[in-house]
Amino acid sequence: MITNKRLLIIGFVWPEPNSSAAGGRMMQLISLFKKQGFSITFVSPAKYSDFMVSLADFNVDKVAIALNDSSFDLFLKELQPDIVLFDRFMIEEQFGWRVAEICPDAIRVLDTEDLHCLRLARQNAFKAKRTFEVSDIVMEEVSKREIASILRSDVSLMVSEYEMEVLQTVFKINPSLLYYLPLLVESVDLNPLPFGERQHFVFIGNFLHEPNWNSVQYLNETIWPLIRKQLPTAVLDIYGAYPTQKVFQLHNDKQGFLIKGRAESAKEVISNARVVLAPLRFGAGIKGKLLDAMEYGTPSVTTSIGAESMRADLDWNGSIEDDPQQFANATVQLYQDEISWKQSQQNGFEILKKRYLRELFEDEFADKLSFLKSNLDKHRKNNFLGQMLYHHSMQSTKYMSRWIEEKNKKVV
Repeated sequence: MITNKRLLIIGFVWPEPNSSAAGGRMMQLISLFKKQGFSITFVSPAKYSDFMVSLADFNVDKVAIALNDSSFDLFLKELQPDIVLFDRFMIEEQFGWRVAEICPDAIRVLDTEDLHCLRLARQNAFKAKRTFEVSDIVMEEVSKREIASILRSDVSLMVSEYEMEVLQTVFKINPSLLYYLPLLVESVDLNPLPFGERQHFVFIGNFLHEPNWNSVQYLNETIWPLIRKQLPTAVLDIYGAYPTQKVFQLHNDKQGFLIKGRAESAKEVISNARVVLAPLRFGAGIKGKLLDAMEYGTPSVTTSIGAESMRADLDWNGSIEDDPQQFANATVQLYQDEISWKQSQQNGFEILKKRYLRELFEDEFADKLSFLKSNLDKHRKNNFLGQMLYHHSMQSTKYMSRWIEEKNKKVV
């Protein structure tokens, strides 16, 4: 059992739940740990943003830290956390060796968000205009770093069952190092806005995320013209955080292709739309926009990549199509057919109730952490590769960091 209950979260960025699914995911984790009675300190070397959440409102302490600076060591010695959560593998690379050295008894948890090497391998295959093969992942340079980080951690939180399968079959990762904890929903609203009171199609997604930008280009160049051919007055509202000028250049009033920029409330724009479009051609993890669509009672049309690992054997919340013409046809049919639309909506509710309700996961997650705390020494002894990686690769990271720190002192 974990007694002192001090959690340190080292963030890649400061949480922005209204900008991305990653920000929402982080706030869900904070809520889960809060319910277990943890006092939480969130630190990050990232710059503050205008859209970051006020952590103080959630009784979370906020501390800015620096990269390659031994002041973090002193901070760790004083805090003495029971659990350290690394926000993505790049953060574990930077700070993992310091945590292991100064707080050896702290449980080291890696939140993967999605499997970066899988996303990049698919992206590179797409850009090379060839079919993605699972074996492509092994050739990605980032794979070596990401898999090493997973092996060094006591447990990695995974949002996708497919990604867990890839890690176990391709990289032979011991299942004891992986824990399935998807994006969660608090409850299911069974009384959303009805079909007749909704209008327009909607796409939503952070434009800093390459799969989202590619989807908007795909909509503009290929899919939307096919939809407009059948629905000449249709309107597609496109929302997303951090749009650049090249995104706004796609805005076309005449074609009903409207770039709206950042959404003040994802719930509002999705709840008022009739259909969510998400023609993702590469990516990884599970898609927050599609989970939001289900939660707000809005059917969606997406691709096999978009729906990956989200529904198990349940019927989708709309349609899954990879061919652009079939995607357009399914979109038009769903937009016009109220009976099909209502059935799709109910499918989404069923997926949420069976796969994503918070109550399905929170107790087991607490049990997993308690088990790790009680069996940490044995757990680590069974992970020889992880211990070996700490001994070798992290030594090089440590000395590089020390060298940079000394160099910075000389510059000053």
